Amino acid sequence: MMLSLPAAVRIWVATRPTDLRKSFDTLAELVRQQFQLDPLSGQLFVFTNKRADRIKLLYWDEDGFVILYKRLEAGVFRLPRGDESRVQLRAADLQMLLDGVDLDSVKRSRRYHRPVQESQ
Repeated sequence: MMLSLPAAVRIWVATRPTDLRKSFDTLAELVRQQFQLDPLSGQLFVFTNKRADRIKLLYWDEDGFVILYKRLEAGVFRLPRGDESRVQLRAADLQMLLDGVDLDSVKRSRRYHRPVQESQ
C-alpha cells in the first residue's frame, strides 16, 4: 500500500493498544485526551489493537475525517518503542511500518534535520 502524504503532515502513533471498534468521533476524542493534540489539525494519528494485527489511521482532510483500516492475515505491526503515550514518525517510517518492517531494526545514516517547533 502506498500513501501519499503532504511533506508537512506530522504522524503520531499511540504506543498503547486501542480498542479498534472505536470510530471517527471516539478516536478523535482519544487524540484530544491521550495525545493532547487537536484531531482537526491535519496531523495523522495511528492506532493498533492489543494483538497488533490491525491498524487504524485517523486524518482530518479539510472537510471531514478519513479512516484507513488494515487487518493483517499473518504477522503483526512492529510499533516503535516509546515511554510516552505517543511517538512521532516520518512518512517513510509509516510506509515501512505498514509494509511490515520492524522500525527498531532499521539502521539510518546520520542526516541533518531542521529542528521542529511544537505547535498546539
